[in-house]
Amino acid sequence: MAQYISYNSHTHESHNIKKMVCLASPLINFQRKNHERGHEQSNTCLRKYVSAARQYRVLLTSFDLPGYRLHQVSMRTYSNGNMPVSSIDADEQTRVMGIAMNGGDGPHSYAENSAYQRGYFEAAKEVLKEEIVAKLDVKQTSSAFRITDLGCSTGPNTYLAAETIVEAVEQRFKSQGLHSPTPEIEVLFNDTTLNDFNTLLRCLPPERRYYATAAPGSFYSRLFPKASIHIVYSACTICWLSRIPKEVTDETSPAWNKGSIHYDNGARKKVFEAYEAQFAKDMEVFLQKRAEEIVNGGLMALLVAAAPDIMSDSVTTLATEFQVLGSCLVDMAKQGIISEEKVDTFNLPLYYTRPKELKELILRNGSFSIERMEILNNKKEHVTMPNVERRTLFLRACFEGLFGQHFGYNIVDELFDRYAKKVVVSSFYLKPENQKTLMLFVLLKRNDDK
Repeated sequence: MAQYISYNSHTHESHNIKKMVCLASPLINFQRKNHERGHEQSNTCLRKYVSAARQYRVLLTSFDLPGYRLHQVSMRTYSNGNMPVSSIDADEQTRVMGIAMNGGDGPHSYAENSAYQRGYFEAAKEVLKEEIVAKLDVKQTSSAFRITDLGCSTGPNTYLAAETIVEAVEQRFKSQGLHSPTPEIEVLFNDTTLNDFNTLLRCLPPERRYYATAAPGSFYSRLFPKASIHIVYSACTICWLSRIPKEVTDETSPAWNKGSIHYDNGARKKVFEAYEAQFAKDMEVFLQKRAEEIVNGGLMALLVAAAPDIMSDSVTTLATEFQVLGSCLVDMAKQGIISEEKVDTFNLPLYYTRPKELKELILRNGSFSIERMEILNNKKEHVTMPNVERRTLFLRACFEGLFGQHFGYNIVDELFDRYAKKVVVSSFYLKPENQKTLMLFVLLKRNDDK
């Protein structure tokens, strides 16, 4: 016997609605609103609600009750009785409590400002389909075929990726001439509990050829039952670290990153090394958890934001823009708008790996074979923002939540206004030749258990 649970966004209370023989909901995720000052309290309540309900598997239906909203698509989290507590509570044990792109479909939303990421997917689309059709092991498939998109966010890019992978899977089954039909396909959309799952699920294509499930949680923990996933897809996500390296916020450490928010031009070597070490730890955990979830012979396709092997990250436009944002925060601290302490304790949880480094980490883990790794051949117009306004909106859609959580949402408008004014006086950021950040396409295949 389990329960349907509702969550009231106004009173922050959860209530049992109806008992029935089914599995219960661990999460009702409400749409995040830009500049909504009260949303931090709501997010705290939701995190506690999720933590208390993690022992349940979820299936939601629709009820029309005043003040409540339930999704018409299933949402799940999985738990294993033998899973260590540290794995279940991974989000709560890191400094990065949860990262999410701006939700909704407004002018500052990720859905409206993700053309940069769309360009990379378009460059990878045919390669992705080609690799799935050629290398997917259909013999490992039962009556259900499961695909997951890790760090899915929301918006048109999410649906395009799902449709592309489903199409390739169907083509693979047809190419085998198997007598049995293509199995039923389920796509599990994963992101942190702060993601705008409402918009994601509400805007699913009505004629889709797959079952849709939301799977909230950190991909640095176990998300799914053992050997239950056939294809993992993740785009522009593993550059996000599970936590800020402890050394960069420690005043006694040689890696203390005072007055800077990233390992940019002004950062000491020790700061970069701290980020580098944290990424190595995170990748080992990420690969270990996926190895537990993916069937033998299953595939994992990654689009990885990276830097060239022979060039420092400090000269890529993204890293340099982080320096501009940091300088804006320093200026605001000098003017008393924010505290200097707040600036010194803020660092972006991002790391841009290098192809050689990533390859070494995958081989060291040993759970996957590298089927393909290459730098995508992007057309410059796909990835370069042509003007300051679009570049500012892109960064705001990605980072507003992080800045707002730390400094307060009341400073966000001024921060990005200051950023735009600094960028507009320099032509560096708008020149395609200065766009040095790479995007890697990586296809991994799960090694058979020995």
